[in-house]
Amino acid sequence: MTFTLGPALLFCPADRPDRFGTALARADAVILDLEDAVAAGSKADARGALIETDVDPDRVIVRVNPLGTADHVADMATLSQTDFRRVMVAKAESPKRLAKIDPRFRIIALCETARGVARAERIAEVPRVEALMWGAEDLVASLGGTSSRKPNGRYRDIARYARSRVLMAAGAAGIAAVDAVHLDIGDTKGLAREAADAAASGFSATACIHPSQAPVIREAYRPDAATLRWARGVLTAAVGSGGVFAFEGRMVDEPVLRHARAVLARGGGAQAPA
Repeated sequence: MTFTLGPALLFCPADRPDRFGTALARADAVILDLEDAVAAGSKADARGALIETDVDPDRVIVRVNPLGTADHVADMATLSQTDFRRVMVAKAESPKRLAKIDPRFRIIALCETARGVARAERIAEVPRVEALMWGAEDLVASLGGTSSRKPNGRYRDIARYARSRVLMAAGAAGIAAVDAVHLDIGDTKGLAREAADAAASGFSATACIHPSQAPVIREAYRPDAATLRWARGVLTAAVGSGGVFAFEGRMVDEPVLRHARAVLARGGGAQAPA
């Protein structure tokens, strides 16, 4: 399955329908959140808001509560009354339970607990799972820790391990990976650094929690002009090359050509010779 929503995915509380339109205008897609962003006493109102809203369902992901909970059952019953057909399953841990989700829905599995990360490879192979996402804070909490980041703002080793494992599991299964949110809204430099690393590493998107973060993520995923020129040039040079060749002093083989195709995809799908 191809993940085509775009790089900037913005969380929005599902009990704030007044924000739905603005969120969609600022980001590539919106994650309407029925889980952590909504207090227990407001979840029924949030479900009602999803039924009433007229936002474009093709640009919406709905984060539902964990499998095995009454809230999850209520969430899915609500969504069956709407046109929303893409769900993000919070605290995904059980491949068997994921496989039993109503087949009308496409799934983004959020691996944000120790058990979920440890089962990422199996989760990625579940039919209709089109992407994996990882979450840092819930993961560390599940381990009994207190913070996913060091005092300098960089991820601790356990978070970096989980990030890498989820990305590798998604890649091995041929599905997309979504990078975790950057909670420090004011740390634009840190967000830009992490989003650029996510794009270079192979993530398809980065989630965010504030509209101001969306353009930072988009810019980080967008290749610069020089990189786009290189990608077009090397793919043009590859036509009729018949194998390994040199381009601008660098040896080029199929992995390098795949890098170039990925650059063009992130640059808006610009065409070049195959």
